[in-house]
Amino acid sequence: MLPLNRRLAEAFMRSHPEVAVLVEGGGTGVGVEALVARRVDLAAASRPFTPDEIRALHERFETLGLRFLVARDALSVYIHPSNPIRELTLDQLRAVFSGETGRWSEVGGPDEPITVVIRPPNSGTFRFFRDHVLRDVNYSATAVTVSRTRDVVEAVRDRPNAIGYGAVIYGTDLPRVRVDGEEASVENVRDGDYPLARYLYFYATSTPEGTTKEFLDWCVGPEGQAVVADVGFVPLWIHG
Repeated sequence: MLPLNRRLAEAFMRSHPEVAVLVEGGGTGVGVEALVARRVDLAAASRPFTPDEIRALHERFETLGLRFLVARDALSVYIHPSNPIRELTLDQLRAVFSGETGRWSEVGGPDEPITVVIRPPNSGTFRFFRDHVLRDVNYSATAVTVSRTRDVVEAVRDRPNAIGYGAVIYGTDLPRVRVDGEEASVENVRDGDYPLARYLYFYATSTPEGTTKEFLDWCVGPEGQAVVADVGFVPLWIHG
């Protein structure tokens, strides 16, 4: 969400020059820690909070936190341009990313070993993919872990046998496999057809007031949702 949050902050500050919005990255887990520690007013997240995170919020603030939808995303699966594979099922993805399937030939590709590229555990994308694709199994023990989605894209771009995942706004020069026959398109996200679609959120510890509320209202209004579309995510609403 970092590119989106930066663009939202920049656009909001242009129309509200008296307000400063500071944006920091680091993954959903880092944002939750900062929210619990009272270092931020809002935490950006690409997944719902975990039970442990909700427990930490409740112990500190006696609240379960408040979640605000900001945008929608199609979590994309990237492969190298030289790889002929263009479609995988959720079951095949599960086998590939868990290490059960270790060669591309097992899913209709060349007889080459598969290099799995993933995000670290503090990433919301890491957990979303684990929960919705791997479910009850772990990532492959030989998976290459990189810190940012940009690094996932670079790793896949540099390795002909690699496969990775990330937000739809990244890796636009790389092929994205269809998942269960569906493309990671705006239309498929809106219609609920793409199986790896997700919401992106802002979290607060209590009902936002003042400038924080004004910022949130702006983000989900026409101007903010225009920024969402411009960045490459899917807006919550279609404004006529």
